[in-house]
Amino acid sequence: MIEALQFMAAPFALALLLVGIHAYLGLHVLEREVIFVDISLSQVAALGGALGLFFVHDHDGNEGLFLALGLCLLVSFALALLRRYEKSVSQEAVIGMTYALASGALILVADRLPHGTEHLKEALVGNILFVTWPQVIQTSVVYALIGAIHFAFRRQFWAASRAEKGAFWWDFFFYFLFGIVITLSTRHAGVLVVFSILVAPAALAVRVVGGLRSRLALAWGVGLFGLSAAFVLSYLWDLPAGAAIVCVLTGLFFLSLLVRIK
Repeated sequence: MIEALQFMAAPFALALLLVGIHAYLGLHVLEREVIFVDISLSQVAALGGALGLFFVHDHDGNEGLFLALGLCLLVSFALALLRRYEKSVSQEAVIGMTYALASGALILVADRLPHGTEHLKEALVGNILFVTWPQVIQTSVVYALIGAIHFAFRRQFWAASRAEKGAFWWDFFFYFLFGIVITLSTRHAGVLVVFSILVAPAALAVRVVGGLRSRLALAWGVGLFGLSAAFVLSYLWDLPAGAAIVCVLTGLFFLSLLVRIK
C-alpha cells in the first residue's frame, strides 16, 4: 500500500493541478458556448506532439512540446479572430472542423510513425500514471502564472467571454493562455481526460448552483471527488487511469441529470 501511494503521489498531484485550472476555465468555455474548443485544441496539441516525433524520437523532447504549443497558439489566434465574424461563420462549426482536421492528420502522421497505434492511444487518454515530480513542478509553475494573470484581469476575461464590445484582444489573450494550458495538459493526460476535467465538473456545477464562486467551489469539489474515485478504482481493479478518470467524471455529470433542480 505504501509503495502504491508513493507511485500514485506525482500523478495525483498533477491531476489536482488539472482540476484546479480546468474547472475554472470550463466555466469560461460554458459562458462562451464553445464546449468543444478544448477537445479541438487538445487534438491540435496531440498532432503537434506527433509531428515532433519525426524529428526527435523521445516523446518527452522539447521539440515536440514547442511544435504542439506553436500549432495550438496559431489555432487559438484564429478562433479569437473568427469570433468577430461569428454571425457569418459559426464558431462551433469551425471548432468542429478543426477537430476533424486535426484528428485526420493525427491518424495520417501516426500511420508513418513506429508504434503509431500506441501513440494514438496515448493521445486520447494520456499516460498520467508515469508523470514525474519534475514534470509536476514545471506544470505547477506555468499554471500558477496563468492563474495569477486570470485573477488579476478577471473582469476583462469575463467581459471577453460574455462577448462584450471592444474585448477582442482580451479574447485573443484568453485563447493564448488557454492554448498553453491545453498543450501542457494534453501532453500528460491526453485529449479525452483533459476534455472531461474541463467540461464535466463545470457543467455539473452550472446546472446545480448559481453564482461564479459557488459554481467554482462545486466544480473543484466534483473534480477532486471524481479524480480520487478514479485513482482508487484504477488501483483496485488495475484499470487505465486516464480512461477511469473520463468515465467517472462524465458519469457523475450524467448522474446529476437524474436530480431534479428546482
